[in-house]
Amino acid sequence: MHTLVIRPARPADARRLVVVEVEAGQVFRTVGMARVAEDVPRVSDLLEAIAAQRIWVTEVGAEVAGYICAEVLDGNAHIAQVSVAPAHAGRALGRSMIEHVEQWGRAAGLRATTLTTFRDVPWNGPYYRRLGYHVLSDDLVGPELARTMAHEASLPGIDAALRCAMVKPH
Repeated sequence: MHTLVIRPARPADARRLVVVEVEAGQVFRTVGMARVAEDVPRVSDLLEAIAAQRIWVTEVGAEVAGYICAEVLDGNAHIAQVSVAPAHAGRALGRSMIEHVEQWGRAAGLRATTLTTFRDVPWNGPYYRRLGYHVLSDDLVGPELARTMAHEASLPGIDAALRCAMVKPH
């Protein structure tokens, strides 16, 4: 059994993170969201988040098996992206990384963790509900989170009507 390690991402990890996210995104093809599956993150964006110390990776043995990117929006920790390579799916790596960001937010004195997701895609909204997140009503979405949601809605394959913001208080 390999040891699981969550550590801060390093610049040398950036290209592997692209591969992990693209591989993980292919599952969207199974629910008719091919345009979402075609999204490829930019290495420059990943390097910027790594420099800001907002990305952590999960290593299984010596392999980067997943990553999570966080930021602070409206005074909350916010999960911007979480991806697990399909070869490592089903081992609770995503849950471990999400808990890591929740702990990061608590340690920083932030009141909750938020994320945006597809409301009904099984490994999105229903998964996060099982982890204790609930849908944030529109009137409680802060301005920074609203800007993030508007940006996401402008991306290829993203239908804002199918998405929601979720929150888990600390």
